[in-house]
Amino acid sequence: MDLPETRYARSGDLSIAYQVTGEGPFDVILVPGSLSHVELCWDTPFYRTVYEGIAAVGRLILFDKRGTGMSDRVSGAPDLETRMDDVRAVMDAAGSERAALFGGSEGVPMSLLFTATYPERVWALALYGGLARTLRAPEYPWGVTAAEWEDGSILESSSWGSRESLYEMIRSGAPSAPDDEVRALARMARYAVSPGAIAALDRMNKQIDVRAALPAIRVPTLVLHRPTDTWVPIGAGRYIAERISGATFVELPGDGHIGSAADGKTLANEVAGFVRRAWETAGSADAEPDRVLATVLFTDIVGSTERAAQMGDREWHKVLARHHEVVRTQLLRFRGVEVDTAGDGFFASFDGPARAVRCARAISESVRELGLEIRAGLHTGECELIDGKVAGIAVHTGARVAARSNPGEVLVSSTVKDLVAGSGLRFGDSGSHSLKGVPSDWRIFAVDR
Repeated sequence: MDLPETRYARSGDLSIAYQVTGEGPFDVILVPGSLSHVELCWDTPFYRTVYEGIAAVGRLILFDKRGTGMSDRVSGAPDLETRMDDVRAVMDAAGSERAALFGGSEGVPMSLLFTATYPERVWALALYGGLARTLRAPEYPWGVTAAEWEDGSILESSSWGSRESLYEMIRSGAPSAPDDEVRALARMARYAVSPGAIAALDRMNKQIDVRAALPAIRVPTLVLHRPTDTWVPIGAGRYIAERISGATFVELPGDGHIGSAADGKTLANEVAGFVRRAWETAGSADAEPDRVLATVLFTDIVGSTERAAQMGDREWHKVLARHHEVVRTQLLRFRGVEVDTAGDGFFASFDGPARAVRCARAISESVRELGLEIRAGLHTGECELIDGKVAGIAVHTGARVAARSNPGEVLVSSTVKDLVAGSGLRFGDSGSHSLKGVPSDWRIFAVDR
């Protein structure tokens, strides 16, 4: 197979490198792990075998995440929400309305979040060697402790780029691969990312937690994992499969995390067979999704009744009109959708939690110039879509979180906090609370100003 042409999609101000290869009735978007290079990956037997196997049944779309490979470099590490924008930009540039997503390794969390957030663009999901959360928690024993992460991290950027250090790293992930194949993978890794970028990625990956997205995934899903994966324990893969309705879990032969060309062929055969079957049964259907993972925001003006009484109806309506104008300007800026407005309160939804938090903070700061303070609360969860608007228990939860906020405060549920890893947002713990009409206690956090 000839090397496909590398093209560029615009995602905001950045250019994202992508390639399209193969033909067929459906598209497959490959979401790579931390390290990829759309051209040099073809020089590695493992990746070439995977690419050729999938491209034999459909149109395969490859890309490099921003900051890696042939895509534009960035300062720091972009969060998963920002990277989802890159996937949409690549799909649009390649003319792909709907596709199957195939996420590998570090690409798994973003694939999970993308599928739950944009169900209208994904008809099947295949995952390999990934996890939903990085750090260990009482209810999640498959993660690593913070100390273990630091011991095994690649934050020591001074050694990144050394041929031998990269060889040893790749060898640990592909213990049985032939030496020449390991060296080809190490060469690709060396060109894929700079020392500073890999350190930033390492810090961001430590914070990943997309468990909230799992129940919202409704497409056919295949989870692949090796029992002897040296980088990600198989329990992490089983955890994902058990929490996605109808997901299939398959243990792959071979050892390590990456593997040889022979391992790549086995992986490609599993993915190709799965997406072909999924397309025949569900992929060609154009049914609109009735559920989506969304972030809801509720705001209201503090002391509005008292202010209205002091100012009189005429002046208060002028202030209220300015307030509405400010809120709608910020919703437009951060891609929020106004769902409802009642008196001095707004209810909006967002396709990204970090954008929603920044919008809430921007609204709070902007209305102060009008002499107003607002309360704001946010929650991310699976929402019903009714006439294009979100509804359900996740919406009620967001409203209850907002009701607990103090003047000028933006509160979020623990779900929102978990999903904005790498965004640069900071939070203070506001404790565990019982929310009226919502099951269980909820951990709530206040957004730092």
